[in-house]
Amino acid sequence: MRLTIPLLAFTLAAGVTATARADEKLPPDQQAKVEAVLRQEGFTTWKEIELDDGMIEVDDAVDSNGKQFDLKLDPKTLAVVKRKAE
Repeated sequence: MRLTIPLLAFTLAAGVTATARADEKLPPDQQAKVEAVLRQEGFTTWKEIELDDGMIEVDDAVDSNGKQFDLKLDPKTLAVVKRKAE
């Protein structure tokens, strides 16, 4: 019985941690705003937009020159705060 309680506590903590870090889809209105910002920044296509660890992440955004980037945007201002070339 003594091992069961710590194991249960660990299992619950691990489940909560995994849920807290899970990628989330953006609400449709915020998704549209992010897409507008991406077009304004010169990106023509992208693979996925999601909220992850408190930041908006855009995978495989392609600019007008055909270069591909992974982006991070501030969720409040929608400013691109990180650009990583692929």
